[in-house]
Amino acid sequence: MKKILMLSAFCLTAYGINAQVDTIPPNTPELRVPETTVPKTKKKYDLSKRPNDHFLLQLGYTQWMGKPDSIDTKGFSRSINGYFMFDFPFKTTPQLSAAIGLGLGSDHIVFDRDYPDVKGQTNTLRFNYRTTSPDTTFFKKTKLATTYLEAPVELRYVAKPDQSDKSFKLALGVKVGTMLKGGTRARKLMYLTQGKENQRNDYLLKEASKKYFNTTRIVGTGRIGFGHFTLFGNYQFTNLLKDGVGPELRPFTVGLSIGGL
Repeated sequence: MKKILMLSAFCLTAYGINAQVDTIPPNTPELRVPETTVPKTKKKYDLSKRPNDHFLLQLGYTQWMGKPDSIDTKGFSRSINGYFMFDFPFKTTPQLSAAIGLGLGSDHIVFDRDYPDVKGQTNTLRFNYRTTSPDTTFFKKTKLATTYLEAPVELRYVAKPDQSDKSFKLALGVKVGTMLKGGTRARKLMYLTQGKENQRNDYLLKEASKKYFNTTRIVGTGRIGFGHFTLFGNYQFTNLLKDGVGPELRPFTVGLSIGGL
């Protein structure tokens, strides 16, 4: 009898265990809604009528790198340049553009008593150096002017491509030129008496010759500024004079550039 009761209890226990239902839901992964990103559209600029320095006018102070002490310059030696430029913005990056143009560049170096003898008959360019000899005459003021036909090329950056006249801008480039004219203009013939300058007459002498000059020049250029006004700097890579006719003189200029159109 006991065995029957024990067997019945065992069966009931087993049935109860099997009858239990797991009420804990299984771990299911969290459902996530996929993120949708809206593609960014590039801002389009209307560059058809933008004024981006299609005309450049430059005025700067000029000196010669490598000038020996025996050559005495004074006053405001200057450069005056003017160029017409064509500007080609990059399609993928309108802030960048390439520009090419044509124009004239001229340097005007002012001397104190020295006179560059551009039409001299010697193999070297002579400067009639400052002297204290009482029987020597000299010109009070002499200007050496060189004029070039130049083709500038620039890589340009402008912060606001469609408003370049109201934007920060930067440009780096190079210009290649060929000499059109080189010459001097001297005035007021003077002489010394007991160390004092006296004017002999108001004589004006003009001479022109390209004999001693390197007629091709290559110049590195740079500009930085805002709107129509930029500061510019130029440095000539080629020697001003031909090899062997004088010192190695390389003109450099800093000044103000005005752009328009």
